[in-house]
Amino acid sequence: MRISKDPAERKQEIIETAMRLFYEKGYEKTSISDIARKMNVAQGLCYRYFPSKEALFDTAVEQYAQLQVDQMTSILKKQGMTLIEIVEQMPTFIEAEQENSYMKKVFHGPGSREIHLRLSMSICAKMQPIVQKLLEEANERGETQIQDTAAAASFCVYGQLGILLDNEIPREERVQRIKAFLIHVLTTL
Repeated sequence: MRISKDPAERKQEIIETAMRLFYEKGYEKTSISDIARKMNVAQGLCYRYFPSKEALFDTAVEQYAQLQVDQMTSILKKQGMTLIEIVEQMPTFIEAEQENSYMKKVFHGPGSREIHLRLSMSICAKMQPIVQKLLEEANERGETQIQDTAAAASFCVYGQLGILLDNEIPREERVQRIKAFLIHVLTTL
């Protein structure tokens, strides 16, 4: 008997199965046919949702990046915060809700530096317009006088990567350095 599932549910099932296999076998050694076989479905079903393994992986990166962004920006739900309060309270390192998820294992596991860099760039691309809007709002409130909010937002977001990705510095020290620098820069612009 054929099992029909909601398209969004089926798409998510494919992503989760793929991430499990990417973790267990490695990305290069996993094929769409492996994913379909693990799900006990026809290979064509996977291709209906994703034209290639690369497109499937791109979707997983974007999905996980959005999860991270949503968690980072949850602080913005509080009303009436100044820009400095937002910087002080915004989380820098996010732990995924599902601590042992295969997505987390693929993106943050041993030997995942290149994949993690790709994820970081996706997160930055999603955060840049959010930070730009925050800077524009801070200008309107008179907290800052930033002429080029787009450039400042890009600097604030992408500029953190060198420190965030430096595992030689303890995690808490990285967070403190970034926040202190951002507060200094934003209050002197």
